[in-house]
Amino acid sequence: MSQMLTLELNDQVFAAIRQQAENIGIPPENLAATLLEQKLFPIFKLIAAEVSGRDRFERHFGAIESNSAIDIDNEGIDADLASEYASTHEAD
Repeated sequence: MSQMLTLELNDQVFAAIRQQAENIGIPPENLAATLLEQKLFPIFKLIAAEVSGRDRFERHFGAIESNSAIDIDNEGIDADLASEYASTHEAD
């Protein structure tokens, strides 16, 4: 399946496409479509892989179960960190 897309190009870009198309014997619109496909296909593959990887990663969100409240006790963690930072760690 293909779709029609109308583009507005500046004169320099159109002249370059037209010249190259004439050199290889195809219509300028075919060359422009081919160039777009070649340039964009790798980007689309990369985006699809990134989305797929992100989906796999996000499936793990909320997957941790813990029966210990200490794991999520931010105040307790902060107190422990403050105590460690304040300590000189010298042998008694």
